[in-house]
Amino acid sequence: MIRFIATLSLAALAAAPGRATEPGDLFAAHCAECHGPSRLGGLGPALIPETLGRMRGPALAEVIATGRPNTQMPAFSGELGADEIAALAAYLEMPLSEVPAWGPEEIAASRSLDPGYVPAAAPVFDADPMNLFVVVESGDHHISVLDGDRFEVLDRFPTPFAVHGGPKFSPDGHFVFVMSRDGWVQKYDLWSLREVGRIRAGLNSRNIAISHDGKWLAVANYLPATVTILSTADLSVARVIAVTDRKGNPSRVSAVYQAPPRKSFILALKDAPEIWEIATDPEAPPQHEGFVHSFEKGMEEALASSEGLFARRRIEVAQPLDDFFFTPDYRNLIGAARDGEHGVVVNLTTGREIAELPLSGLPHLGSGIAWTRQGRRVMATPHLGEPRLSVIDLENWEVVATIDMLGPGFFLRSHETSPYVWADVFFGPNSDAIHVIDKETLEIVRTLRPVPGATAAHVEFDRWGKYALVSIWEDDGALIVYDAATLEEVRRLPMRKPSGKYNVWNKITFSDGTSH
Repeated sequence: MIRFIATLSLAALAAAPGRATEPGDLFAAHCAECHGPSRLGGLGPALIPETLGRMRGPALAEVIATGRPNTQMPAFSGELGADEIAALAAYLEMPLSEVPAWGPEEIAASRSLDPGYVPAAAPVFDADPMNLFVVVESGDHHISVLDGDRFEVLDRFPTPFAVHGGPKFSPDGHFVFVMSRDGWVQKYDLWSLREVGRIRAGLNSRNIAISHDGKWLAVANYLPATVTILSTADLSVARVIAVTDRKGNPSRVSAVYQAPPRKSFILALKDAPEIWEIATDPEAPPQHEGFVHSFEKGMEEALASSEGLFARRRIEVAQPLDDFFFTPDYRNLIGAARDGEHGVVVNLTTGREIAELPLSGLPHLGSGIAWTRQGRRVMATPHLGEPRLSVIDLENWEVVATIDMLGPGFFLRSHETSPYVWADVFFGPNSDAIHVIDKETLEIVRTLRPVPGATAAHVEFDRWGKYALVSIWEDDGALIVYDAATLEEVRRLPMRKPSGKYNVWNKITFSDGTSH
């Protein structure tokens, strides 16, 4: 089983006679054994700017010099001089001169299934399988499976390095899929508490989405510029689609989302003013007004042998959009404009922009949540660059309120049974605060500081909305369980930087107050 371990991992310690001084030679001598001769990963993660640039923690040169505790990454300060370490760090931060092929054959060759895995006909534990939490512990790259009734850890298993984008559950809650920045996709059986297997679907990836019927998993890739579609049954490659604009220019994929009522995947393109919709059911296109005529040339570019399956539709927009929020019926999406100063509403049925929203300060729409307020559907979004939340009416697209916070936030969460929205203050000096906001009055009713001085983030409710779980984003962190009604702490579980937690029921039912 491949285990990803740290920004750098155990390398070949015996260098060839005659000390290597060129950065490429240093890499070959000390890093290639674990990170691959092309820097694209092996036992350790890929060492390329696309991956390293998104990782938090000590500077790269410091990691090379001192290693990382609790991993197989050793310290090289005893073998390499300061100048050599600096040169090696600079080399690793340089883009690759050539991107290697990573198509269906290479992806398929990376697939590894656990030969000892035996599927379970029923859960091997007595906890409610619909009230499990999957807790991503990024401190040491593990996931804990948590009983949401008794708050006991049922299993803790290693993941690929730097899990990102949020795990996705099969519609019955039986399996969970996770993805790493390096493009590794892992399948885990929540009933038998065993890994099923993993496959590398891209070289630098953004997130994954699962289809409405649970048959397909889409992987959004920066490197190469593709979307990879896997069969969830056995992680085999169903399709690799090169992502290009109408002129044939490649585009990175910022994100992929599932749109269950539409039986499709929705793609955000980083480098092209387009939104893509890819059908996940052969009968999907005719069900949607405006869908068939939007397929190019009568759908002769359908990307699979089954008629309509994986057929692509382009929706042109004025500029590239990121970080989508979908209305609950998936008829409309709000995307963040690249200038960070406004949002754009796109009707997916007609394939047209229908409104613009004054959302400055980098709205984080992917964390947006919706609920019913005074008989009308509203949504709220935090802003990464401003200390406020915006509340938007989903019927007339007006910003109905702005809520001032102690700093810019990252995540929002609620539950259909709760009168409150929980909002973290992820950035700035008040990152230890969590605001609890009344859904009707839109007033902050309490500000919690679970661990003074430690970042608190990413709230998630249990299935019933009785408890709210808060992450303490520290290597020596914790999950703190609050009574969702009284707002009092009831339990504290030590965790290794629990960056996110995901409740099975809330995710598979698209519970109100859960970001999708």
